[in-house]
Order: sequence, then structure tokens, then C-alpha cells
Amino acid sequence: MLVADDTIVAVSTASGRAAISVVRMSGERAHSIARRCLSRWPSEPRAALLVEVRDPVSATTIDQAVVVRYDAPHSYTGEDLVEISGHGGLLSPAAVTALLIREGARPAEPGEFTRRAVLNGKLDLLQAEGIAGIVDARTEAARRGALHRADGGVSRQIGALRNSILELEALLAYEIDFPEEDDGPVPQERIERALTDAQRQVDALLAGVKLGEVVREGAVVVLAGRPNAGKSSLFNALLGVERAIVHETPGTTRDAIEAVVEVNRWPLRLVDTAGLRESEDAIERTGVEVSRRYLAGAHLVLVCGESDMEIAAASTVVQNATDAPQLRVFTKSDLREGASEANGSANSQRVSAHRREGLVELLASIERTLDTTYGSLDPDLPLLTRARHQSALLTAAQELAELRESRSSNLVPAAIASVHLRSAVHALETLVGAVDVDEVLARVFSTFCIGK
Repeated sequence: MLVADDTIVAVSTASGRAAISVVRMSGERAHSIARRCLSRWPSEPRAALLVEVRDPVSATTIDQAVVVRYDAPHSYTGEDLVEISGHGGLLSPAAVTALLIREGARPAEPGEFTRRAVLNGKLDLLQAEGIAGIVDARTEAARRGALHRADGGVSRQIGALRNSILELEALLAYEIDFPEEDDGPVPQERIERALTDAQRQVDALLAGVKLGEVVREGAVVVLAGRPNAGKSSLFNALLGVERAIVHETPGTTRDAIEAVVEVNRWPLRLVDTAGLRESEDAIERTGVEVSRRYLAGAHLVLVCGESDMEIAAASTVVQNATDAPQLRVFTKSDLREGASEANGSANSQRVSAHRREGLVELLASIERTLDTTYGSLDPDLPLLTRARHQSALLTAAQELAELRESRSSNLVPAAIASVHLRSAVHALETLVGAVDVDEVLARVFSTFCIGK
């Protein structure tokens, strides 16, 4: 990563036709560079001022803009910072940025503004990832989870867990160093309670990682069944728009079609797949293989069919491809007025895509199944969505488990066994960036957009 004591600049708004663009500049020379290029300079920080952006060499006006100045440390990055809000489009922000670079700034790297905020103590690493998550969120649930990380809610929970482990470490240190003090040895029940409580907190956070992965991308709900089972009609009905071709000819869907649907709390990635059958047609066989790959990664499968026999046959194929839970969906119920299948069954539902009947009940069943399988999607649940989050928490959980095993076996001296606590604390500190690990920082901020 480039040095953090120079001055960086970037367009912080998306390129393209727009009313306004924002050019952001941060660093120790940000104010002096901006003053040379602006017709007027704000007399106070955080006050907006209408100015002209001018080339100090040719005196040419580049743009009209509103400028806001921020003084260190009271800025997003913790440095002197300037934001120039000018006209949108491609040329105006590019011209302003080029001028500032010519006057001494350099182009910012992806995520460099936020990285400086972390290095200057304005944010911790989880908050920074939350900000990136807000920008990248594709579902409402993902946005809420990212906002919870960005405002420090998850960091506070990690901090509370870290403090609990440090208190446990202090109890073990007292037991080791001062066994003969007047207060006597620390009761073993107190240590066991503290250790159990720490393990419980880590397990809760790990559960949030599993749920966070589903929330970030959406729960993959695959519609599976024999050809002409009504999958595409149901897919279109759930979307409310015509996204899949519906025709009576078996094998119409040759490839998987995917769409994201927001349903109350759960974001769903609905996938319409090719009919599950043996075929001599090479293209259709390829479509069936794609269906099997989607089934392997499914969180839930809607096994579609018109009868018990048809659904049972499809369910057998699905069971061989995935361990995901199944919901039996009896399609085309408008053509089977007298049918009794699915009545009273917790994992079955009758629907009519043509009449749009049973769709609300089906979506409710999908949510109940996801709640049962992956845990209820509580808006306040700390959702950690990245692989590094899971790795750090698994390390902490393993260290706590090994401490418990060492204490129960009495084969390892207490002073050595307590090292597991220090390792657990270190793992938690890497989550919030309290430990300066350049490799971790570089990996995190490489995924950011430029100007953030």
C-alpha cells in the first residue's frame, strides 16, 4: 500500500450522466492544494460555499461547485479533507481531479480513504467492512446487517467478548500467582461459568457468520421437478413478472434462470431449473447438469409436481444431489380441484400460478423452513459475512475448547493452558483491526471502490 502521509484525491461518485459529482481529497496538503484551485475558501470547517474551480496557471474556470472543508481530526479520514461537489457527467469531475493531481495530489487507491480512517482511529476494521457492505448490498437484509456493523454494534459485541476472556485470563493468573492469598483460591465453578459464557458468545457469533452468508447473497431456493411440472409458471408468479418461458413442451427450460426476491425478512435467490429427466438431447443434458449443480448449493428446494407420485420421484433425485431441506409443492391446483394432497402437511403446499393462489402461503412456508434450518433472521443479530470473520471466530472457539480440555485432563500446567486465552483474544483483535496485520488490511480494502 502507498504511504499514508501524502495527499490523495478521487471521484467518490459513480461515473456517468448525473446531476452532481463529488471529488474528495485528503491529506496534509489537501487544504493548500484546494485553496490554489478555488475562487474562494471557506472561513469555517463544515460550512458549504459556492465557488469556481479554476486553473491557477491559466485562470481558466473548470467548473462551478460547492466546497466543504474538514479540519483534522474531525473528518472521515481523520486528516484535513476537502469535498468538491460539482456538475456530474464524465468530463467535469475528471477535469477537476486532473487539476488537483497536477497541483500535487495523487490518485487514491481502492478503499484508501477508509483505510486511513482505520489507521487514524476513526473506524475499526469491522466498521470499515460494514461501510463497504452498505455500498455493495443487494438485499434489504444485507443492508441492515452492514449498517449494524458500520455503526459499531458488532464491534461492541466483539469488545464485550474480548473483555470477558480477559477477565477469565485474570482469574487464571490470580489462581496461578496468588494461590495462598487471604481470599483463598478462585472457586473452580466461577472459572467454569466464565469459560462456558465465553464459549456461548463465540458460538452465537459463529451462528451469525453462517446466517450472514445467506443474507449477503440471498437464500438459494431451487425449483426442481420433472419437465412440465409447472416450475417456470411458479417462478414467474413468485416474481410477478414474465422472466421464464412457459410452454407445454417438455424440456423448454434448458438452463437455470435466477432472480432475487425480497420476502419480509429473507432475501431469496429463486432459481428455475431444467426438468430432471434422462434425455438424448445434448443441450438438455447440459441443462440437467446445471440443475444438479444448483441443487448442490441450495439452501432450500421446492420439489414441484402435480401428484404424489411425480413429487416422490423428483424428491428422490433431489435427495441424491443435496442435503438441503425440501418443500413439496403441488402445482396447477386449478386443474385438480378435487385433489387432497398437501392438506394438513407441514412441508407441502398447493399452488396455482395461473390463479395466483397459494403463493403467499408458500412464501410463508419458505420463511418458516429457513428460520428452522438457519435460525431466525433477527435484525439486531450480529451478522459477520466474510471468510476472515469465520476464521478468527473458529480460532477463538478452538482455543477456548482446548483450554477446557487442558483443565479437565490436568496434563498441562495451568500457566501453559492459559496461553489459549491469549490466543483467543488475539484472534478477536484481528477482527476489529486492533492487531496491525498489513496482509489483512490489504486484502480487506482491495475490495473497496475507488473514492471510498
